Amino acid sequence: MNDPFKQATGNRKVLTANESASGRLDAFLTEALSGEFSRNRIKGLIEQGAVSLNGTPVLEPKKKVHPGDACEIVLPAPEDPEPKGEAIPLDVVYEDDDVIVLVKPAGLVVHPGAGNWTGTLVNALIHHCGESLSGIGGVRRPGIVHRLDKDTSGVMVVAKNDAAHRHLSGQFADHGRTGPLERAYRAIVWGRPRQLKGTVDAPLGRAGDRTKRSVKREESEDAREAITHYQVIERYCEKPDGTALASAVECHLETGRTHQIRVHMAHIGHPLIGDPDYGAAFRTKANLLPEPAKSVVNRFPRQALHAFMLQFEHPSSGETMHFEAPMPADMEGLIAALRTAS
Repeated sequence: MNDPFKQATGNRKVLTANESASGRLDAFLTEALSGEFSRNRIKGLIEQGAVSLNGTPVLEPKKKVHPGDACEIVLPAPEDPEPKGEAIPLDVVYEDDDVIVLVKPAGLVVHPGAGNWTGTLVNALIHHCGESLSGIGGVRRPGIVHRLDKDTSGVMVVAKNDAAHRHLSGQFADHGRTGPLERAYRAIVWGRPRQLKGTVDAPLGRAGDRTKRSVKREESEDAREAITHYQVIERYCEKPDGTALASAVECHLETGRTHQIRVHMAHIGHPLIGDPDYGAAFRTKANLLPEPAKSVVNRFPRQALHAFMLQFEHPSSGETMHFEAPMPADMEGLIAALRTAS
């Protein structure tokens, strides 16, 4: 194909598919761009809404292309291929030659990505560790073996060398089925689950855009196993019939999918307080609270989720390492307000 794109304004390229065009949109554009971007990169751009077909944005890479279709793609600006160290404070609770265990605050992105190329945990780690992280686990995610959402706080472990990275990555891939790896979270959810202790076994996949997830049928193409064990540990504004306005829940992960706890708790009808993606429909429930609890809940700026416990096998010594992170001040304030309202 002889460069069928013509340069338009800025970094926008447009193309009219010729009479032999067929197949998936991501494959078609990868060929059209003659290797300028990988197919995975093109797929990501489509999912980010950077591609239009006949004037309509397309979010599905598998969308079929037909002769005469007008394709338009907005290409990203050139990026620095390697993140730089930045003097961002780290709350380190343990460190040796193999690992760093730290408490990530809410609001800190773990690794560079679209819209967050600086100011991430990776930038802070590079500054803290120097060259020792170079190349471990990839340029964009040096040392990272698991992650927390930007607005989820809690304890994390980072690898400092290749051997530690391989060992820890294997533990997280195994999900603790054959070893001591364990992850536990505290969440504040709307309502009170009917069963005070239970398991949500519901596969997850993409929810139609690049970031959100939803429960899928097992036979769905992108369905991935997801299992969350939960237990209600405190109830707020409980009524004589056993229902409650909100509950504190402890969750243990048997798998580690993107947004797993957030989607699973919403799936059983009890989304996290403050969750903008999966709990927005429950926002008005705050009106049932007296002041000042009502104002505290309305002002809470994030999903009420904290990774309070992490346990793993040390990659060199084989020792079982156990760490707990205290509840952050914002969630402590939220709990205090709900207890007062009760």
